[in-house]
Amino acid sequence: MEITVNNAKLILKIGDITEEDTEAVVNAANSTLMGGGGVDGAIHRKGGPAILEECKKIRENEYPDGLPTGEAVITTGGNLKTKYVIHTVGPICGGQFTDRHRELLYRAYYNSLKKAKEKGIKTVAFPSISTGAYGCPVDEAAKTSLKAVIDFLKNENGLKEIRFVLFTPSIYDQYAKALKELVNEA
Repeated sequence: MEITVNNAKLILKIGDITEEDTEAVVNAANSTLMGGGGVDGAIHRKGGPAILEECKKIRENEYPDGLPTGEAVITTGGNLKTKYVIHTVGPICGGQFTDRHRELLYRAYYNSLKKAKEKGIKTVAFPSISTGAYGCPVDEAAKTSLKAVIDFLKNENGLKEIRFVLFTPSIYDQYAKALKELVNEA
């Protein structure tokens, strides 16, 4: 599925984010930035040690207590096809989705795009942040993440393509439904 917002393509697809050839991929990181499970572990494993080394420097110099939820930082893509990895921390929902979860998830996507724009990046791929081990409901997370990206694209120029690379057909279906609803509301 694909729409255009302010001359930028927003694309939904099923796939493996570690295989994307966009200029940047977004990592659903934990606050330690030291790797973990799910998308985070896959990006660190496939990207190699250069990503972890840069994350260690960020922790030492910028975020000694860990990256706060909703914030974003950028590192090399290491051995990935992408040049950069934008690391962001989504909220831990535990099956619930409060207004605070919504706000933090929105900020994670929006701040990731701000980092991309600051770096001159034109193409970015996102996973479904916080919907795995962090337990955010996919339907609510899809609405929030798509709204954040659409809001950013409406307000900012420079980005050419944003992909949501969704790991399973069921997650894709939830995002496609949410995108159709957002387009119909506009």
